[in-house]
Amino acid sequence: MVLHKFGERLYSGLVATMSVHLKDIAQSIEAAQGGSFLEELNRKWNDHNKALQMIRDILMYMDRTYVPSARKTPVHELGLNLWRENVIYSSQIRTRLLNTLLELIHSERTGEVIDRGIMRNITKMLMDLGPSVYEHEFEKHFTNVSAEFYQVESQRFIECCDCGDYLKKAERRLNEEMDRVSHYLDPGTEKKINKVVEEQMIENHMLRLIHMENSGLVNMLCDDKYEDLGRMYTLFRRVTDGLLKIREVMTSHIRESGKQLVTDPERLKDPVEFVQRLLDEKDKYDKIINLPFNNDKSFQNALNSSFEYFINLNPRSPEFISLFVDDKLRKGLKGVNEDDVEVTLDKVMMLFRYLQEKDVFEKYYKQHLAKRLLSGKTVSDDAERSLIVKLKTECGYQFTSKLEGMFTDMKTSQDTMQGFYASHPDLGDGPTLTVQVLTTGSWPTQSSITCNLPAEISALCEKFRSYYLGTHTGRRLSWQTNMGFADLKATFGKGQKHELNVSTYQMCVLMLFNNADKLSYKEIEQATEIPAADLKRCLQSLALVKGRNVLRKEPMSKDVVEDDAFFVNDKFSSKLYKVKIGTVVAQKESEPEKQETRQRVEEDRKPQIEAAIVRIMKSRKQLDHNNLIAEVTKQLQSRFLANPTEVKKRIESLIERDFLERDDNDRKLYRYLA
Repeated sequence: MVLHKFGERLYSGLVATMSVHLKDIAQSIEAAQGGSFLEELNRKWNDHNKALQMIRDILMYMDRTYVPSARKTPVHELGLNLWRENVIYSSQIRTRLLNTLLELIHSERTGEVIDRGIMRNITKMLMDLGPSVYEHEFEKHFTNVSAEFYQVESQRFIECCDCGDYLKKAERRLNEEMDRVSHYLDPGTEKKINKVVEEQMIENHMLRLIHMENSGLVNMLCDDKYEDLGRMYTLFRRVTDGLLKIREVMTSHIRESGKQLVTDPERLKDPVEFVQRLLDEKDKYDKIINLPFNNDKSFQNALNSSFEYFINLNPRSPEFISLFVDDKLRKGLKGVNEDDVEVTLDKVMMLFRYLQEKDVFEKYYKQHLAKRLLSGKTVSDDAERSLIVKLKTECGYQFTSKLEGMFTDMKTSQDTMQGFYASHPDLGDGPTLTVQVLTTGSWPTQSSITCNLPAEISALCEKFRSYYLGTHTGRRLSWQTNMGFADLKATFGKGQKHELNVSTYQMCVLMLFNNADKLSYKEIEQATEIPAADLKRCLQSLALVKGRNVLRKEPMSKDVVEDDAFFVNDKFSSKLYKVKIGTVVAQKESEPEKQETRQRVEEDRKPQIEAAIVRIMKSRKQLDHNNLIAEVTKQLQSRFLANPTEVKKRIESLIERDFLERDDNDRKLYRYLA
């Protein structure tokens, strides 16, 4: 027929015949009752597809020649279009099909089992008829109905569930929808239905879930509910600003609990316990961020900023961290393997990074390190050096050069003592002397208060002075008797002998009793010339500490006063041959000492601020006041937080000394003078 120019008649006849046939099919589908409706539709669709294949094969010549030249729809596509118009768009079938599909999905959501195979076939039929058919006839209605379903369900859940249970239900619903898509919906629907569930079940209830009483985010953080936290993180990251809301509440909670920790007067009584609590808090939140929060960098940054905020609320944090290190390096790390020592030191360094006043920490650390080195109390030189290397890496050579100098002095002192005894072989029988020669600039400055040493010790000290000054030119020695210690052999009442480990001050006091049975406080003070505060602490430790009371005091009382008299305690006894007598001393600084340390820190900062100003102005030549303050603060923040008032004073000082000048027209503009 096509060859004889009857292509139009053949094509029109095909359209008419197929249309009549499909109308009959539509009627038979409409007549199907209940559950057989979809089965009938599926069966007729399969039959139509087979028939269409055969028709296309029979009319292949027309499809290849007439259809393109006459610009007609190809046979297969024509068959699909006619099925759509006559069957799917039939007034009786269109609404019924949509309602049946939606009802089956609703049944599945409420726990019933449905025939997923037939659902897959029907949705595939809609897709084969064209994506727009699937979208308009099913998908659009499906998402709208789903939104209504989840809106009602989420409201019901939120009224009766705690936060953890609600999140489990939301997660289950999301998984069910993804499973549904994978089994019988088009893959393109997944994104749309997920958005519906996320919006209705999570986004619309975000704040209520986070702040839910007794089960919200803060409770999860306090109770270490890793599973619930992980679920909240996973679900909230799917919605806009979800993680931001979690981060804000977490940050607020950490700051508030941290603030309570660092300002609680009870906790401030024990610096070591105070720092340990900080480390425990950090470990707790590190674990939460690493596990439930998937090591999210934004949460890590929030944690760091929170710790930096509250640690610096307590001006004594640098001192307390140094005391914690001191405790660990004196005794806390005894018997601990190297790896664990490194872990502890790394944790300390983590807290150190949060400090804004790193130079204050340096001051205290230097004092504590000096005491450890001089008393030989450090657990491990390797641990000490390891921490100094970490500080050097963090803050540069300048920060640790003096600390390294302290170790050098200790080594040099050993060599000096060997030389001294080698040049004085006659000293073998008397008291032995060990001297640590400290470089003034490297060690913490000490007010040089000398006391009257016993004659035999004083003579030995003079010999050492002569030897040292004879081997080194241009040096001066001043004795720091307040930093030394001694081992004394003592015999008590019934001949029991002990070796007493005491401070230099305690040695001076005890050796007075070689020539006297009874001494008053004033006599001891005159003979030794030890400062009153130190002498009282010294006598307290010798006479009032149970088990260490080698002296006794009359009258007995807790405090030492000027009218007291002291005797050797003949009844003293101890199971140990070697008895260590500590000095009664506060672990933390007294108020005047704190002010003195603070004053020294402020003085040390002045040249650093001036150096920063000169460096900046030298490179920039001219700069206005506000930008200069900002630049100086930025340059110095690795050591301390510069006070703008102090920076201003340093600028004025540099102007007076002709390093800088003010602009004649703009008083806030500075110029560098070469």
